[in-house]
Amino acid sequence: MMIKEQLEEVRERVNAACLRAGRDPKSVTLIAVSKTKPAQAVQEAYEAGARDFGENKVQEILQKQPALPQDIRWHMIGHLQRNKVHQVIGKAVLIHAVDSLRLAEQIEQEAAKRNLDVDVLLEINVAKEESKYGFFLEDAEEAIRRISALPHVHIKGLMTIAPFVENPEENRGIFQKLYQFSVDINDKNIDNVTMGVLSMGMSGDFEVAIEEGATMVRVGTSIFGAR
Repeated sequence: MMIKEQLEEVRERVNAACLRAGRDPKSVTLIAVSKTKPAQAVQEAYEAGARDFGENKVQEILQKQPALPQDIRWHMIGHLQRNKVHQVIGKAVLIHAVDSLRLAEQIEQEAAKRNLDVDVLLEINVAKEESKYGFFLEDAEEAIRRISALPHVHIKGLMTIAPFVENPEENRGIFQKLYQFSVDINDKNIDNVTMGVLSMGMSGDFEVAIEEGATMVRVGTSIFGAR
């Protein structure tokens, strides 16, 4: 199948999941995860209507951005090293994976130099997997309160990478916990913090994530094929 057809199929699945959950399909942003894929593949998805693309590595954004349409919204979805922050701010519309206080402080430092505002999501390791980055749920509120004091960094919501499972139903509880936590944080009205974005769900489980409140899903394999 061509990228265009696969993208269309994923869109239909997103819409169906929204309908099941009684949600407006416009409330979910589909991020086409183009990591390791050539600019030509991104161009094909763009021509089929995709505008939001996710990359795991700063280097890939830097390489692809100049060669592709300028209205593409790049999302930095992978683990961001502190020494790469200066390269990505101003290039990515959203940094999905702020997984430490030190990273947030580095973003603040670089953003202040350029007088930029940087939108971020806090990465939460809901399942406490050792192989994953992110704050544990019980530590996340304190982190949010500390990061909220950084004037150039704006927390727009939360992100998680659920465990890799054969049956997506196994991740439903993970998504429910993140959604509930976002509601709790929202109720606390912390300055400089909003909870409008829940980035959760990938090719294997995005429908379940949408049913549990995801506003962004990060889909690569189902659009671009296996890596």
